[in-house]
Amino acid sequence: MYTASWRDVVRRDLYGPSPDPRDRPYRFIIRVALVVFRLFRFRFDVRGSEHVPTTGGAIVCSNHVSYFDFTFLGLGALPQRRLVRFMAKSAVFDHWLSGRFMRAMQHIPVDRTAGTAAFETAVRALKDGELVGVFPEATISTSFTVKDLKAGVARMAVDAGVPIIPAVVWGGQRVATKGRRQFRRDVAVTVVLGEPLIAEPGERPQSLLRRTRAAMEALLEEAQAGYPDQPTGPDDRWWLPAHLGGTAPTPEEAAADAALRAKGLEKKPVKPTPLARVRRLVRRAR
Repeated sequence: MYTASWRDVVRRDLYGPSPDPRDRPYRFIIRVALVVFRLFRFRFDVRGSEHVPTTGGAIVCSNHVSYFDFTFLGLGALPQRRLVRFMAKSAVFDHWLSGRFMRAMQHIPVDRTAGTAAFETAVRALKDGELVGVFPEATISTSFTVKDLKAGVARMAVDAGVPIIPAVVWGGQRVATKGRRQFRRDVAVTVVLGEPLIAEPGERPQSLLRRTRAAMEALLEEAQAGYPDQPTGPDDRWWLPAHLGGTAPTPEEAAADAALRAKGLEKKPVKPTPLARVRRLVRRAR
């Protein structure tokens, strides 16, 4: 179990003996993230970092359970002294603050209405020897299971001639996920990276995609089986999938909810009044 230490924050060799000066903003952000991890006392179990190549292009293909998955996945590449260029929706780049950091870290914006440009940018980065991080479910899985994957990740691997590294994050949903932004402290977060998947001669992207999803599902089962924390009570079972006895929606229910959201018909939660918020804070302080 890894807990970020102050020594990690100031380590001179954290990125190797001669890191690229163009990545100074990215390296600075990682050190800031380590400070946050330390202050929140997150407990990390990072497995499979040896599967990340020390050089050359590869796709880190992960499930998506929280808003901070990309920061957690970065820990998996750090022992190999690699930085991951994540593909993220263009709205993040349009934000006045986050956009500056995303561009400085050379992440890749994705316009969901015109994805060709992002696809070509990612393939070019892979051919240039970069690690590209992809969340092929396209959005957070509210069922906390692996959803159907977009075929683009397999097409990128075939076009660029690089391996796919299947990966999963588990426990991150307890920090902040869709509908729940709690920013809890002392949370265990498991990151598992699997063996690289290489397209076989003549293999079609759909076949590679099926192998990738199967690998991710196996890694997620491994992460869940070895997860050290358990729900503290009936009200704390929301972060477990239904098939493990949790109260998260089933994949079918989550898909139905997503369809309603796409049509703008979802039920929006009622925001608590200022007085209700004060009462909640008082109860927590007791």
